[in-house]
Amino acid sequence: MMQPFENEIVIKRVVAPLFKWPANIISYIFHPIFIPLYAVAFLVYVHPSFFVGFSASGKLQTVFITFINLVAFPLLTVVLLKALGFIDSVFLQSRRDRIIPYMACGIFFFWAYTVFKKEGSYPPVMASFILGVFLTASAGLLANIYFKISMHAMGVGGLLGLFMVLAYYNSMLMTWPLALAFILAGLVCTARLLVSSHSERDIYMGIVVGIAAQIIAAAV
Repeated sequence: MMQPFENEIVIKRVVAPLFKWPANIISYIFHPIFIPLYAVAFLVYVHPSFFVGFSASGKLQTVFITFINLVAFPLLTVVLLKALGFIDSVFLQSRRDRIIPYMACGIFFFWAYTVFKKEGSYPPVMASFILGVFLTASAGLLANIYFKISMHAMGVGGLLGLFMVLAYYNSMLMTWPLALAFILAGLVCTARLLVSSHSERDIYMGIVVGIAAQIIAAAV
């Protein structure tokens, strides 16, 4: 049965300072709002073939478009919502606070997907990845009705899903990127369990949603 927002359960954990500050640093550096930017930077600058025909300015433009639509606009929206009193905290600690940001991010993500899809010069993987990000946000909005699914876990799950898709299509040797993504996912999810009010279910479901969204987007 759906749990009312007013009765949301908050989990408090006692964490030693030795573990708390590294967990907070990891949570900030690998905040879900930054994960798509990291993933696009990997596709643009690390992958050997997707952007091989692009000039330096073309690559930078791709990263800039991603930054504006997937980072700057969502962050600005959260700041404005806080300033106008629609949310209690910019950290979106409650499920109620996350409703409007989820919806706004969905609009920004779908617009970015449309841009990369309609502009024929970009490799299909760009539109596919952004579609996966949009599907993740949409699934997060629906899950938020019932429980506070972890945004951090969805973010690293999406990165894992992207790398799994790249490995499946054998577009490059993905051994080290996949290994790095698994380590990163473990670190981020552990950090969230230490310093957030998330339950294990919130974390596990976030990982599953992030991976599944990328696989579904790649199959469309």
